[in-house]
Amino acid sequence: MIANPVNIKRFAGAIGQKAKTDKLDAQLIAYFGEAIKPPLSSLKPEQMRLMSDLLSRRRQLMDMQTMEKNRSQIMPKTLSSLIKPILTALKNQIVKVDLKLQKLIKECDEYEAKNNIIQSVPGVGNVVAFNLLSDMPELGYVNNKEAASLVGVAPFNRESGAYQGKRMIRGGRPKIRTAMYMAMMSAIQCNPKFKNIYQRMIAAGKPKKVAIIACIRKLVVIINSMVRDGVMWDPKMV
Repeated sequence: MIANPVNIKRFAGAIGQKAKTDKLDAQLIAYFGEAIKPPLSSLKPEQMRLMSDLLSRRRQLMDMQTMEKNRSQIMPKTLSSLIKPILTALKNQIVKVDLKLQKLIKECDEYEAKNNIIQSVPGVGNVVAFNLLSDMPELGYVNNKEAASLVGVAPFNRESGAYQGKRMIRGGRPKIRTAMYMAMMSAIQCNPKFKNIYQRMIAAGKPKKVAIIACIRKLVVIINSMVRDGVMWDPKMV
């Protein structure tokens, strides 16, 4: 069963249930499922594992592609003909993996809907969508602070007595964060809203990396809200 926790909480208010215990919560969820009949997830466990495996393979291919490109820069030009076929083969394999991922997503109505929502954000493409769908199933089911923390872009205080340290990010899921970092490099160029946020922070004296992380945090919050509410990108959200 797929159910937004917010809807269950509202359901509890609608039926006048104010007390909260583990037993009452279990009974409430069961009653909610029986009365509302939310949709069942159509993505089977083996499909989820396959999506994760395909994404891992994609990262491996990208790493190999980067290494070969770096080698082509330092090797003599006479040897470039030995590297180009490998780069072509790697590129073709990446395309095949992307097609398999897209097919897997289309086989599940829930994931196809989420994919369309995520990619409706200018500057966000397949890579970010694949990572969020595969490695962040909590998307849309947690609050915005929790979503930012899961990705690892929520700043934490560093204070002890008179010591006042800088707030820093830590933890989270680095693979998603890396994908979103690359996407934001594109978004601040083609998405006017994030471009304005980035430029304002730079003008205020913030380091570029800090500005980009802040933009990513904003992006995570927006996408989490969009998936939760089932709505497409709207510039007014920023």
